[in-house]
Amino acid sequence: MKRRDPLMVAVLSIVTFGIYALVWYVMTKNEMNRRGANIPTAWLIIIPIANIYWMWMYCVGVETVTKGVMSAPLAFLLLFFLGFIGMAIIQSSLNKVPRKVKKKAAEGTPEQPVEKAEE
Repeated sequence: MKRRDPLMVAVLSIVTFGIYALVWYVMTKNEMNRRGANIPTAWLIIIPIANIYWMWMYCVGVETVTKGVMSAPLAFLLLFFLGFIGMAIIQSSLNKVPRKVKKKAAEGTPEQPVEKAEE
């Protein structure tokens, strides 16, 4: 996950009248989907009622990526009631996620033993 300054996430969202918030949602959604989250298309953000469903799925993705450090209900409440401040808190949690995904074990390592030839 890309590291972003949580304070700048909130400040840029306010200064750009929410445009950066939409960009932040889409960028972090794509990064979380690459890490195994299942967040639907961001076009749902602009559809009334569907945007609440999208926000919930986004928060489930936050819980998945952070491995439970930030729970989905907590993330949802932060975004729904605190807006830009909630985004900064969630970004802080996303910054703690390791950057690189571990590669699969190479053949012959202890996780994947090589079969022995019959004698």
